[in-house]
Amino acid sequence: MSAPRLRTTPLPGIGVQYDLVTREQRHLSVVAHRDGTRTVGLYQEDDPDSCAQSLRLTGAEAGSLIDALMPSHHSASLLYTTDLGLVAERIEVAATSRWNGRLLGDTRMRTETGSSIVAVLRRAEAIPSPAPDFRLAGGDTLIVIGTREGVDAAAAILGRE
Repeated sequence: MSAPRLRTTPLPGIGVQYDLVTREQRHLSVVAHRDGTRTVGLYQEDDPDSCAQSLRLTGAEAGSLIDALMPSHHSASLLYTTDLGLVAERIEVAATSRWNGRLLGDTRMRTETGSSIVAVLRRAEAIPSPAPDFRLAGGDTLIVIGTREGVDAAAAILGRE
């Protein structure tokens, strides 16, 4: 069986479209938008140029889908993984997050998840080893290290509204 061929088409001002024809001759496309979102299109069997269904995904949803399809794949937020079961991942604090403007210690991150926030990226600045009295801001990207479960729990805490 030959390897599937992925055709790439630049879409100026939009992003890149990736097209794949499966072994069953089904046409699937993914448009990677410049803003990080993705649109997945599945085309009609009898007309491979006519889109039967499309689904718009946020960047985070696309990353989750990638992880589900290929768990060993490194998503954009995953920075590092070890044989010891530790991962380092980027987690963004949304502008609408309840943690925007609150102290890092208020999250009880290490106590609740066993994960550590080893740095905060804010605009073009990196703040290493933030203390519990560090004030979080919407748009901050936290570098979190822990077990897969711990980092997922940290993301859940940070995502709470």
